[in-house]
Amino acid sequence: MKHFLSIEACHQKEIIELLSNARAFKADRRYGADLLASQSWVLIFSKPSTRTRISFEVGLRELGGQVLFLAQQDIQLGRGEPIKDTARVLGRMTHGAVIRTFAQQDVEDFAHFSQVPTINALTDEEHPCQIIADLFTISERRELQDIKVCFVGDGDCNVARSWAWAAEHLGFELRIAAPARYALSEEIRSKLKSQKIILTQSPEDAAAGADVLYTDVWVSMGKEAEMQDRLAEFAPYQINERLLQLARPGALVMHCLPAYRGKEITEAVFEAHADTIFDQAENRLHAQKAIVAALLQ
Repeated sequence: MKHFLSIEACHQKEIIELLSNARAFKADRRYGADLLASQSWVLIFSKPSTRTRISFEVGLRELGGQVLFLAQQDIQLGRGEPIKDTARVLGRMTHGAVIRTFAQQDVEDFAHFSQVPTINALTDEEHPCQIIADLFTISERRELQDIKVCFVGDGDCNVARSWAWAAEHLGFELRIAAPARYALSEEIRSKLKSQKIILTQSPEDAAAGADVLYTDVWVSMGKEAEMQDRLAEFAPYQINERLLQLARPGALVMHCLPAYRGKEITEAVFEAHADTIFDQAENRLHAQKAIVAALLQ
């Protein structure tokens, strides 16, 4: 891989290798300590972040690199400079870029014009780094080829889209439960070939016998104006004890954080599964180090 821009663009072998390498990075935080020696990487973030920013800053430093964090308002992007011009400048001065922004096309354009390894740290279209960390977290506890994953909530958010592409590539069963107008887009559905990706409006049907119950916030960044409508429509799509009882005994409960207890998940269920959820958060570090290492091969 030269860039890591989406799960859609990945191949099965690449995903499996990333998970294997994430395990090595987790087993020894010093592993690959000189990989980025004498390199400078830039983080360009147009959206707020806790886990993504910290995990990338720590990970790049642990690989021996120097890190520059640039919020959009700190550079000329915030005054309207085209992303391709910023990319051509940074491509001459830095060795790699991590971008968290709104439009997927901005990340694609940056990769094209900068010609340095570029990582999508979240766009409105996909959240690929999150899904690699999620798959790694599950693989520590289950065999991926046998799992049934239930995603409950906004079925067309960036996390759900990346889950759909992961299921497409790896062949596990994915059930996405969402209200009709928040179902996975027809554009993506038309590209998927797997018969194991099931869309439903019933969270109960999706949860039945599932190995993993997964949720995300109901109001993603940039959707705040829709908050009241979303809260009302998603109310039946909460992960709670009743829904959990429908899943397979010992099912994993996962959340990519931040979590709004009492909305997409109850306080009781969240805290009962906090070990898994915060392993999931920690694994962003190890998975992303594996991603960076893969781009240098």
